[in-house]
Amino acid sequence: MTESELPVIEMHPYRWGDPDRPMPLPELARAALAQLGATPPAAPVDPAEMPLPEIALPADARAAIEAAVGAEHVSTSHEDRVRHTRGCSTPDLLRLRAGDAADAPDAVVFPGSHDEVLALLAACSAHRAAVVPHGGGTSVVGGLAPAREGFAGVVAVDLRRLDQLVAVDPESRTATLQAGVRGPRAERLLADHGLTLGHFPQSYEGAAIGGYAATRSSGQSSAGYGRFDEMVVGLTLATPRGTLDLGSAPKSAAGPDLRQLVLGSEGVFGVITAVTVRVRPRPEKRLFEGWRFASFEAGAAALRRLAQDGPLPTVVRLSDEAETAVNLADPSGESESRDREGGEDDGSAIAGGCLAICGYEGAATEVTARRAAAAAVLAGARGELLGPEPGEAWRAGRFRAPYLRDPLLDAGALVEALETATFWSNLGRLRHAVTEALTGALAAQGTPAVVLCHISHVYETGASLYFTVVCAQAPDPVAQWRAAKAAANQAIGDAGATITHHHAVGIDHREGYAREVGPLAIEALRAVKRTLDPEGICNPGVLVG
Repeated sequence: MTESELPVIEMHPYRWGDPDRPMPLPELARAALAQLGATPPAAPVDPAEMPLPEIALPADARAAIEAAVGAEHVSTSHEDRVRHTRGCSTPDLLRLRAGDAADAPDAVVFPGSHDEVLALLAACSAHRAAVVPHGGGTSVVGGLAPAREGFAGVVAVDLRRLDQLVAVDPESRTATLQAGVRGPRAERLLADHGLTLGHFPQSYEGAAIGGYAATRSSGQSSAGYGRFDEMVVGLTLATPRGTLDLGSAPKSAAGPDLRQLVLGSEGVFGVITAVTVRVRPRPEKRLFEGWRFASFEAGAAALRRLAQDGPLPTVVRLSDEAETAVNLADPSGESESRDREGGEDDGSAIAGGCLAICGYEGAATEVTARRAAAAAVLAGARGELLGPEPGEAWRAGRFRAPYLRDPLLDAGALVEALETATFWSNLGRLRHAVTEALTGALAAQGTPAVVLCHISHVYETGASLYFTVVCAQAPDPVAQWRAAKAAANQAIGDAGATITHHHAVGIDHREGYAREVGPLAIEALRAVKRTLDPEGICNPGVLVG
């Protein structure tokens, strides 16, 4: 199934993705959890039975909001309020599983145009109701839990009605998409014109175009297609003060690039309603394969050669020894199923070392030539070609890995991920520091952890590290993870790395971000917010506090 054939999914309140496609817990994972001492917790609370806070939004504020978008597009139903409570981090899910929906918005609003978003922001500003933009609801850093204190209520702005492809310029290879278009729908709309966006984050099935822009998302094919912020050539932002329309040319020397100010702003300046992006022809050919390296260091050196000297695959990633061993490199879990059924081993589970995945997309002749040149580099770096099976297994299951979290939580595991990035010369030190911080913080709570790592994105000057953590849940797993996350954030800052490469800042990384950029930069961003959002209603508490 290609990316454009995948369905758009609506996130369950405390499970990832499509509830009709659950992922069973592999026997390998079940055995590992037993060794870690995990025991199943109490059954999750039914979303329909979760107690919600009383609606605080005053009647006159609701009337003004209804006047802006139409009464039929304002909901205070129990289901809508629960579905728009927080995001999809493990603490978000754990709190909802325990029946804690204290952050539920007072109302969910579904505007249908840029002008309706403008009118909605004006109404909320006049009545001091906080506004949180909601695309696919896949934030994992607290980006959908705004501060409530000092506001008349909290309104979630669901952008699903802004779901159109507005314009295509095939000569310039650009397309304008409304902010509520989800990833699979964007690919289907562009496929009708023979085009692709090429942006495939792990949240692809549920995330939306506006969220990609607001969080500086980076997809799994970033080596070939670029990060989302590199794709954006224009955008439209609705603010309480009016509209910002940015991007009149691909590049400009007309002052600072304000597009970059809005990208990554996480809804604190306003609501992104449309984005113009660079698009490319749909690939004629795709080829994915696996390579084995004796160590993480050897594999990282090989990836660095590709990133600095070329040729660069469309997808390139490297799992460390631990991640390779537990088979996360095959997120579909199908190789384990074949082994249990007596099927032939296809090579997707490798014995020892580290698994690298390389994928190539484009015109057929170009893919063949680029793959051959990259293979020569990898072989020269003492990589062992494993063939297409590991690569195709990864590609087939690339969006399935997050589904594994649900059965792990059901079994009593605490499982969460975090990411960072640094320069090549600092990569080994950073990996060691974060791993030690996580294992130490969790061991101190009596819950020894397994920490896995992979290089998820590469650049000429550095790379991103993505960590997955698994241990037994403590009696208070939310506090347990907060302690571990704080230790990891401290280690990242001490190592001189960025607090986030592609998950954004939200609330979870706010202190680390302030440390990274310094107080003067935060003061400057707050000054921009005061100008565009004088009442401070736009996602308060997120990014800059």
